[in-house]
Amino acid sequence: MNKPELLMPAGNIEKLKYAIKYGADAVYLGVVDFSLRAMRKGELITLENLRTAIDTAHNMGAKAYLTLNIFAFNNDIKLLESVIDKISESNPDALIISDPGIIRMAKKYMPKTDIHVSTQANILNYEAVRFWQDIGATRCILARELPIKDVAEIKKQVPDMELECFIHGAQCVSFSGRCLLSDYMTNGERKANSGNCSQPCRWSYKLLEETRPNEYQEIVQDEKGTHILSTKDLCLVRHLKEMIDAGIDSFKVEGRTKSLYYVSATAKAYREAIDAIIANPNADMEPYFKELLKVGNRGYTTGFYLGNGEYDKDGYSYDISKGLAGADFLCEIIDKKDDWYKIRTKNKFSKDENIEIITPDEKFITKATEIQDDKGFILDVANTNNELWVKFEQSPKDYEYALARTIGIKGNIAKTQLCSCKD
Repeated sequence: MNKPELLMPAGNIEKLKYAIKYGADAVYLGVVDFSLRAMRKGELITLENLRTAIDTAHNMGAKAYLTLNIFAFNNDIKLLESVIDKISESNPDALIISDPGIIRMAKKYMPKTDIHVSTQANILNYEAVRFWQDIGATRCILARELPIKDVAEIKKQVPDMELECFIHGAQCVSFSGRCLLSDYMTNGERKANSGNCSQPCRWSYKLLEETRPNEYQEIVQDEKGTHILSTKDLCLVRHLKEMIDAGIDSFKVEGRTKSLYYVSATAKAYREAIDAIIANPNADMEPYFKELLKVGNRGYTTGFYLGNGEYDKDGYSYDISKGLAGADFLCEIIDKKDDWYKIRTKNKFSKDENIEIITPDEKFITKATEIQDDKGFILDVANTNNELWVKFEQSPKDYEYALARTIGIKGNIAKTQLCSCKD
């Protein structure tokens, strides 16, 4: 059985490191101006530190793919020409591109670098894959609108072309993300296809009849709410065997703007799930699905993958727009001195409260037996956004990259999702 690559998002350098430590074979990253995600937090990846970021991935044993997948106007092409040498010097393993003009530039200035055709190119059939192969691409990132059986046929028809598919993460209501809602609703200030989407598909809407000003009617889908454009998140962990059997070379997780915890926990779940399937094709995927309920999501769907080109009928999240996590991210462990661990808190927790620690190699339930601040004052509660020192009842074998969260799965998340996505 072919073992696919696990490809994780790297929204900044810290997330890049955690993604790899938690199991990614490769990461994809972008820089301002040429990427479809605008980053705002952490040590952002820029042209100045791009080489450092990619070297970091290589030194950790992973590949790094650079996204240049905007739809480029003339001024974008001119800007790219002015910095292409710096991009070339950063030595990415591949460039992810949707615009034919940028592909032409890549072949001219970076002829030895692989080209991966972005999902923005809406690749739906084997003739399209052959077209991009003739152009010189080495991989096609297929549209999320494809069912698995079509992916399998594409691989059969073009066996020497690498295929990449999304297996997890947020989806757009538009076709493969080619959306103009954000541009329109923000008067051009937040352009979705230039990396700064305001996500109007997640907004709540009301209906106004033009002859009745100020009489707003709610748009209701049955009794579930008003978020009529908000799709659930993709989750295919229960169907990894079918996807491996289809010949997919790379499994991609969406989420360059998601949290450090999201990237780590999702990478860990899919890494362990893929390894389990490779070792035993009949391995139970439910434990990994339950792990993925613990990260932020809008409800899970299988999208188009299990149908005959039709979208999962339960694929819209009518009642929520923001992702809800089944577990709260409590803290990351950032240092150690004797039996004390320095933590950076994300959500508060109490002394002697049961918490769950995850590392790249471990997962166990423990509790903080002592908490104190930098001045040595004893505390009963570790409050949000503090750096504190704690002692644990059970400590991680390796504290680097260790994270803590609440235990179990919140009742409402478990109740609504544990029986979903099975069809």
